Amino acid sequence: MKARETDCVAIFPDTIQRVAPHMPAAEKLTGLSDFFKVMGDGTRIRLLWALEISEMCVCDLAVLLNMTKSAVSHQLKILKSAKLVRSRREGKNIFYSLDDDHVCQILNMGLDHTSE
Repeated sequence: MKARETDCVAIFPDTIQRVAPHMPAAEKLTGLSDFFKVMGDGTRIRLLWALEISEMCVCDLAVLLNMTKSAVSHQLKILKSAKLVRSRREGKNIFYSLDDDHVCQILNMGLDHTSE
């Protein structure tokens, strides 16, 4: 049996019994939290927004966002490891784009929510 970690006694145990089966595993919620930490950076949001509009290379992203190539590359590496962007090589250039439509939907839903 798991050790008790709270110092509270349930006030509405029927509510707890109704909600508990719908709670995702702690590991999944930690993954979700990590996802939002990646999304919670203004520079990364700007990169994602640009990539929602068009596939772009690092240098063009750097010019668009007035950043260094190194800074853009660093942020793209984080976004790629979080599976938010993907890349493809064409000659000497590497082009980045959003990984899938879910990323676009999350960005738009977030903007809608904050614009209410």
